[in-house]
Amino acid sequence: MSNWFIGVVVDPGGWYPDRVPAPPEGFKAFHPDDLHLTVAFLGNVGAERADAAWRALRWPTGPVEAELADIEAMGSPRRYSALSFLLDKGRLEIEGAIGLVRADVGAAAEVEPDQRPPKAHLTIARPSRNASPAVRNKGLAWAKTIELRGTPILLREVALYTWSEDRTKTLFRKVDVRSMTGG
Repeated sequence: MSNWFIGVVVDPGGWYPDRVPAPPEGFKAFHPDDLHLTVAFLGNVGAERADAAWRALRWPTGPVEAELADIEAMGSPRRYSALSFLLDKGRLEIEGAIGLVRADVGAAAEVEPDQRPPKAHLTIARPSRNASPAVRNKGLAWAKTIELRGTPILLREVALYTWSEDRTKTLFRKVDVRSMTGG
């Protein structure tokens, strides 16, 4: 069974993984091909419903010149699920676009859209599910060593993703990609 989602593709350029050290033991670093900003998580809806969501997507912006902000733990503060860059420049534009498209995409896939406010974030590492508090603390310390605030990234494509067939290398597979042309 595979989960599906729609995301904004992030080109790793010359900063990832070159300027990001390997995470501590107990963490899985994202492959450069896996970098994205989640627009809508669809879950295990199957290819037909995922494709319906993809066809319903009307991305409202053209390419966005963004900049990385700091890394933040995502999810529960005690058992966070990911370490992710937030966006500085471009954040409001991307979050606004996500907010505009989530309901239509969710309706097309027959799933409830996320009711939380959109939060543009770029996950680069995840702790193992059974990571201890000590391991998670090492992950937070590692994140503080990464100084890429202000690094420019050009966001110019959205993609329909599903799980990779071989998750030992990449976690996700792009099923279809389109340019962010607005409207």
